[in-house]
Order: sequence, then C-alpha cells, then structure tokens
Amino acid sequence: MKLIVLTAVSSYEKDIKGLLQESKIPQFSYQKLIGYRDSTLEGVSSNWFASEMNESESILFFAFVPDSAVDGLLESVNVFNQTLKAKSKIHLFVSPIEKYSL
Repeated sequence: MKLIVLTAVSSYEKDIKGLLQESKIPQFSYQKLIGYRDSTLEGVSSNWFASEMNESESILFFAFVPDSAVDGLLESVNVFNQTLKAKSKIHLFVSPIEKYSL
C-alpha cells in the first residue's frame, strides 16, 4: 500500500479528479488551501510579481492506494504536465505505508 499526495493550483482540480478516476482510484480526500512562495531569493528580473511574498489558491489530494495503482497515475500526471504551457504543474509524491489497521 502507498500514500499518494498530489498538489497543484486549484484550477487543476477537475483535471486531477479525472486523472484519479482514469487510474481507478475511486476514493480520495482533498483540501483547498493557500500555497505560499517566498520570492525574496529570486532576482528582480525573474520575479513576475511585484511583491516578495506570493500566495495562490491551491489544492491538496491524498489517497491510500495499492502499489499497482501508482505507476499508471504517475504516467498520467507526467503526460498531463507535458501538455501544459503554464509553469505551474501537478506534483505527485508517493510514500510507502509500513503498517495500517483494517
């Protein structure tokens, strides 16, 4: 069993739900949240925003899935990200679960 975590800007919410459905992951949880980025370490010319502290509406999905579901979802996320013209991508993280209750 694995724990998957997906993060993205909130505009990708429907896309992520579709990717989970296509990967046969019918049960998941998600939370809307505020993403934060400190741009003080970036040069002025590369900072698109006038401020140093940037917040964005983001979303966090997580699910406990069988090992067999991970590779298909990872491939789908990679394909989706390659089609994007925007800099913002879907991020997928996978962590093993050592023990769990039934």
